[in-house]
Amino acid sequence: MALTGRSRGRRRGLVIGVDIGGTKVAAGVVNPAGRVLARERGETPERSKSPKVVEDTIAEVVERLRRRYPVTAVGVGAAGFVDRNRSSVLFAPHLSWRGEPLRTALTARLGLPVAVENDANASAWAEMRLGAGRGASDAVVVNLGTGIGGAVVLDGALYRGRHGIAGEFGHMAVVQDGHRCECGNRGCWEQYASGNAVTREARELAAADSPVARGLLQAVGGDPARITGPLVAELAAGGDRACVEVLEDVGRWLGKGLADLAAAFDPELFIIGGGVSECGDLLLGPARSAFRRHLAGRGYRPEAGIVQARLGNEAGLVGAALLAREEPPRRVRGGGSATGGKGTKARGPRHLVHRRSPRRRA
Repeated sequence: MALTGRSRGRRRGLVIGVDIGGTKVAAGVVNPAGRVLARERGETPERSKSPKVVEDTIAEVVERLRRRYPVTAVGVGAAGFVDRNRSSVLFAPHLSWRGEPLRTALTARLGLPVAVENDANASAWAEMRLGAGRGASDAVVVNLGTGIGGAVVLDGALYRGRHGIAGEFGHMAVVQDGHRCECGNRGCWEQYASGNAVTREARELAAADSPVARGLLQAVGGDPARITGPLVAELAAGGDRACVEVLEDVGRWLGKGLADLAAAFDPELFIIGGGVSECGDLLLGPARSAFRRHLAGRGYRPEAGIVQARLGNEAGLVGAALLAREEPPRRVRGGGSATGGKGTKARGPRHLVHRRSPRRRA
């Protein structure tokens, strides 16, 4: 079954979507069709010092947009483990949030209904409604950025798990005693198939003074520390041998992980998003080959498609806005309605909750 929606119960008018990254906050005013009418951005260079810095930045960009457009709600896509009530960020590997009551704080500060969602879930919802997954009902979305974000859509509904934190594929251990991850463990998938992996592998290759890396070293004046993921992607697109090899290696790790996810979820589609996905077939070609090589029962089962996301960097804020629009209003202390409040449990859009199974979806 494809994703469908109903107009009843949805908020009308304009909604602000917010996408929180490791060093920036991007926000936009989104209309009911998913079009972004205006954008604002704020930097959060002091993210490691205080969660309040991020909250302040969110409030600033939202207020700038509110001065220009009448909005009815705010949706926030947060990079971290969001609780089942979609109220608090329990843990964010790349931010300083630990049990952060984000929805409560922002609702009180902005005076608007606020819906908080995991950023990968928000991106996935936008892709399923408006992008590469449109018309599909079962998909796994993998976002390759600083780390790896993930989301699962089953029977046309986001699957969040019992505690709200399903889809954290980036922290599956794929190498015993491997690279240390910011989550505290070693050998996590995101250490081998993310933007950080691209940068680390390219720097190590250059630091080894390999003949294949001479062009890469020349591009950074002989200083491997100046190598970045976007530079690797740019040079690879131009045919640089070392950078092509790095993307091939990362692509193979990606494909192997997708094969494991296919064994678990059997989706019809894998949607690959995030900044690293912009490398296109330089990354996805090796990923597809590795996927076929490691797929259980290969040759005797249907294969999921592996496609690049279509909505780019705006998928997160668009998805957050869509989910905020579909969030049913809730009573909060002091009257009025908002997406949360004491004694309430967020259940997600009523028409998106799959009721045949006790597993929690929204």
